[in-house]
Amino acid sequence: MSPVELVQAQFDAYNAQNLDLMCSFYAEDCIVADLNGVITQNGRAAIRERYAKTWAQYPKNHARLVNRMSHGDIVVDHEQGERGPDGPSFEAICIYTVKNGLIAGVDFAK
Repeated sequence: MSPVELVQAQFDAYNAQNLDLMCSFYAEDCIVADLNGVITQNGRAAIRERYAKTWAQYPKNHARLVNRMSHGDIVVDHEQGERGPDGPSFEAICIYTVKNGLIAGVDFAK
């Protein structure tokens, strides 16, 4: 699977709220951080915990891909989403780094 295909499969699993499938695309030691900032999740288990809580709180959470570009093992997505039909909404630039066929890092610019 190419980096773009991997990120798309993760995105699809996110929108389906399929926690097991979504987490399977992340490396065990994946780092998720604010762009040039604080690490927000360290490892697949922390990613699983974050999204289990998010989806429990917002069962209609959904994201939409606005734009995507890639270069080598880097995939950059512009995403917009909403937690439910009545909001709140969110927007982010997501910079995915793929290594050895898994997402090894994600930097979010919000």
